[in-house]
Amino acid sequence: MDKIDLALIAELQRDARLPISKLALRLNMARTTVQARIDRLQSNGTITGYAVCLSDVATQNQIRATVLLQIDPRANAAVVSRLKTIPNVQTATSASGRFDMVLNVSAQTPSALDEVLDEIGEIKGVQNSESLIQLSTKIDRAGKG
Repeated sequence: MDKIDLALIAELQRDARLPISKLALRLNMARTTVQARIDRLQSNGTITGYAVCLSDVATQNQIRATVLLQIDPRANAAVVSRLKTIPNVQTATSASGRFDMVLNVSAQTPSALDEVLDEIGEIKGVQNSESLIQLSTKIDRAGKG
């Protein structure tokens, strides 16, 4: 990946719906070159997809939590497999330190969140968990800035 690829990715992260012609203008490149680079970044797995980023207003009726998990190392694959079946789990990231995994979870009500947290805590291999309720997003460089 070179500087042009990084600039192209930065533009797509700002607005993935930009037409190729606008991207080409911003990057001072031919449209066919921009399209070829996007195709290459997709085929080599650098770009794995595009997503809709929702504002706090759109998600105001959702309760979000960060869930920190300690996992039995021998059960890691089974825990991840089980987490994939829980739709309220938005992301799961491995971590170093006291906790092995960081989850972002959402639910419509406090009781629904409580049920999801119980479900996660009951997964075989989860040794301990800690939950932090998210209030408002102050910075989101990966999403909407």
